[in-house]
Amino acid sequence: MTKPLILVTNDDGITAPGLRALIRFMKEIGDVVVVAPDSPQSGMGHAITIDNTLYIKKSQRDLVNGVDEEYSCSGTPADCVKLGLQELLGRKPDLCVSGINHGSNSSINVIYSGTMSAAIEAGIEGIPAIGFSLCDYSWDANFDLAKESIQKIVQEALQNGIPKGVVLNVNIPKTTSEAPKGIKICRQARANWKEKFDKRTNPMGKEYYWLTGEFELLDKGEDTDEFALSQGYISVVPTQFDLTAHHAIQLINNWSLND
Repeated sequence: MTKPLILVTNDDGITAPGLRALIRFMKEIGDVVVVAPDSPQSGMGHAITIDNTLYIKKSQRDLVNGVDEEYSCSGTPADCVKLGLQELLGRKPDLCVSGINHGSNSSINVIYSGTMSAAIEAGIEGIPAIGFSLCDYSWDANFDLAKESIQKIVQEALQNGIPKGVVLNVNIPKTTSEAPKGIKICRQARANWKEKFDKRTNPMGKEYYWLTGEFELLDKGEDTDEFALSQGYISVVPTQFDLTAHHAIQLINNWSLND
């Protein structure tokens, strides 16, 4: 039987350990093509390149794992998926996986995530897609503890499909020695960032700013991604890219907009 074709991408860049781990995991399931940014693109959201040129470089970085189609891209994560689908792959992939991100993309973080935006771009094109993130920002984080769970989620998605218009946002709790307790299907927790700007002055006397902030969890529910992660479980949030607030349509229709 023909193996499934899996497009692998990320936002941390082509050399990121999380990407290399995801490639290894996917090679045990299907044929892999990698298209990833040539430099870190964290926090880029769904940005695309429209005022600059894009460059693709083919490499043979991961021949040990049998990946003979691997490309680095000068653009954003969304650019990588667009170019992969339009220019580089010989056929439509059966699945797109993005990650494994170094750091959480749970709750409100999904809005800013380049990892999830790459997966969403694939979803927009009708390709089942999953974004994977590990709640550990360390460059040498242990991704192998979640290998079995990641492969299980992917195999289930390939076998059963993902609902049209939905992309899975998967977050993995930080752990140092034990695998996650299990997998929970969740909703996105209500949360916010209490942001601050650290104002400084450079040696030339010019002022500049560093964005800082604290994560504020506003949700006490036990059915959320943040709760699942706090209990040692992998959270899976079905995420839609139709941003319509359907429940508000009737309310807005009652406004006197056409009087």
